[in-house]
Amino acid sequence: MEGAVPMSDVAAFQPEALQLPELSPLALKANPFLAEQLFSQWLSLPDTSRLVKSLLSAAKTGEPLNAIGNSSSTNSGSGSPIPSMFPSGCAPPLSPRSVSGSPRTVKQRAGPSSLGSPLKIISEPVREVIPQFYFKNGRLPPDETRERCLFNVDQHFNDHMDGLQQNEFKLVAKDICKLPSFFSTILFTRIDVNSVGIITRDQFMDYWVKGNFLTMDLATQIYTILKQPDRGYLSQWFYIFLVCRMISDLFYEKFWLLIQGWNFCRVPQNFKRDMCNWTAETVIYRIFHYVNRSGTGHLTLKELKRSNLVAAMHQVDEEEDINKVLRYFSYEHFYVIYCKFWELDTDHDFLIDKENLIRYGNHALTYRIVDRVFSQVARKFRSKVEGKMGYEDFVYFVLSEEDKSSEPGIEFWFNCIDLDGNGVLTSNEMQFFYEEQLHRMECMAQEPVLFEDILCQIIDMIGPETEGFVTLRDMKRTKLAGHVFNILFNLNKFIAFESRDPFLIRQASERENPTLTEWDRFAHREYIRLSMEDDVEDVSNGSGDVWDESLEAPF
Repeated sequence: MEGAVPMSDVAAFQPEALQLPELSPLALKANPFLAEQLFSQWLSLPDTSRLVKSLLSAAKTGEPLNAIGNSSSTNSGSGSPIPSMFPSGCAPPLSPRSVSGSPRTVKQRAGPSSLGSPLKIISEPVREVIPQFYFKNGRLPPDETRERCLFNVDQHFNDHMDGLQQNEFKLVAKDICKLPSFFSTILFTRIDVNSVGIITRDQFMDYWVKGNFLTMDLATQIYTILKQPDRGYLSQWFYIFLVCRMISDLFYEKFWLLIQGWNFCRVPQNFKRDMCNWTAETVIYRIFHYVNRSGTGHLTLKELKRSNLVAAMHQVDEEEDINKVLRYFSYEHFYVIYCKFWELDTDHDFLIDKENLIRYGNHALTYRIVDRVFSQVARKFRSKVEGKMGYEDFVYFVLSEEDKSSEPGIEFWFNCIDLDGNGVLTSNEMQFFYEEQLHRMECMAQEPVLFEDILCQIIDMIGPETEGFVTLRDMKRTKLAGHVFNILFNLNKFIAFESRDPFLIRQASERENPTLTEWDRFAHREYIRLSMEDDVEDVSNGSGDVWDESLEAPF
């Protein structure tokens, strides 16, 4: 066929005729124009010139370039249009020699060449849609929740188009916001920023709905309401102020019921205020003692969520008798703590020194452990008088002393025993505190127990991970941590533990509520004792109808 390339010419073409010096890959990479030079050199070969001219002639006459190709050839069967441009039995020119000097081999593709169809559609994997999991202002509430909230808001505000006053707002806080009713005062204050005394429907919607409270859980809602806007935590003193207001709401409803039956009819005007303030402070100290595990005085949202404080607040709202709420809010527990402090504070300056604290529990504690308490290694005193303990410091002390098995109690006394502060209790440190116990037993004609025997007993109780060392982790793992501390510095409880009757203990444990803590049992016993003493005092006075301001304990 005219214009076709003679087979002899194509067959005579030998790629090996293009002889090139040995080149390294680095040389090729450093000289990007080397490929162009090689291509120009290939075009200058006689065989290449004849091939190109024949292809141009065939293109001018309109003849198909693959007219000479054999459809049965191996190359044409590959499906690529490029090999069909060359005569049957021949392959396109190979590239120049590789660096190693041997020609490169061309591998046949299993499928169609990518050059055969530049518009080939490549199937992409189906992308999995990941739902949004972070919401800056909280997850949007379901439509049903929002509609139900709007309906309830309309129900409460329809009859009060001008707005709700503070005493009318309590139902809104409880029914719509699902908060304890005594939060109504604080919530009202947060919304009524201008202190007008009335909250309209639009004001409530702006604060509660637009403020994304519907997206929050209950703990986050309470935390957001209580905290100051510029703080990322609940400050203890600001918290006391807020809780004073909450307890003021509860006072006339629940706390006052406790003293209505008391045998007096004339009460000083400041009695209610003082009682409310002392109760609120005690509640807050108890909350921070158990909940604020970092001990910073700044209660975080994480600590609040981990605690049972929110559940206790709801229980306060549901229970008629405040004393059934053993966590934090019990009036009986406040009464016990305050009376204990009043008994030790002989000069009633609301400060306690070492000599006062030695008398605690009928001289139950050793001098050495009292010295460690006043050294403030376990907790810094908030009292501004050096060497003396204030009421807040005493609350932390008495809760740790009477509830030694709790986590705060274990940490408090472990730090007192750890003389060198290395986080490990050694036998020498335990012996230092037990020596005074041994001396006191000898003075009381008690049969002394040698420290070697006591040490074996302690090790059996704790079961430390490392022999010869007791860590804080070891103490928290055992249920007998409180007994270990009593052995070392509380003689009365140590003797009571050693002389206990297992049969009576078993009977008592079966009768008692298993959820009661050591503090709950202690506070119950002490409240009964204090009540009996008050009854005896009333009888000895001969009358209980007149308030006696000379009484030692104002509550």
